Amino acid sequence: MLTKKEQRLRRARQTRIRIAQQGIARLTVNRTNLHIYATVISGDGSKVLASASTAEADVRKSLGGAGKGGNVEAAQAIGKRIAEKAKAAGVEKVAFDRAGFAYHGRVKALAEAAREAGLQF
Repeated sequence: MLTKKEQRLRRARQTRIRIAQQGIARLTVNRTNLHIYATVISGDGSKVLASASTAEADVRKSLGGAGKGGNVEAAQAIGKRIAEKAKAAGVEKVAFDRAGFAYHGRVKALAEAAREAGLQF
């Protein structure tokens, strides 16, 4: 019997195989109870092009201090921030890698905010 984490990682592996075949940059999301992280990785997977998280000092300050990074508002802020950084790095189109997490709540809020800010996926 697989644990919950092993099941999530298995789903993530399948998604990454499909994204690798496309050969475009991917926007990967990781969430914990306290924070949410977003990273844009190059098409060949060798380089991080942009990253944003609620663990960054200036983001924490704008959210209102420690302990505020695990909610939907924080995820929306990170979605906008990662879209701006990706566009600055010259990336307009990405594949969304939710890393096995359900497309619901914070993951969905991050994705929709990134779309609104101009990323295409």
